[in-house]
Amino acid sequence: MPSALHSALVAALLVTALPALAQQQTCAIKGNINGRGERIYHPPGCKYYASTVIDPKRGERWFCSEAEAVAAGWRRTKVC
Repeated sequence: MPSALHSALVAALLVTALPALAQQQTCAIKGNINGRGERIYHPPGCKYYASTVIDPKRGERWFCSEAEAVAAGWRRTKVC
């Protein structure tokens, strides 16, 4: 039987992880932040799309459209 601390930790993880996982399931454009702090989005099919990993803790996120990414202040990758 899990302890109260274990249950609280699992609940906290679900609260923070589920929104990002749900967005990943429905939105395919990856928004990542490079080493210089530039906010760049990668549509499916672009070079490096498959190797780009989104880390919400760094402020990276998923977008549902390019217009959404641009409106949020992100630019399209230059290698697409």
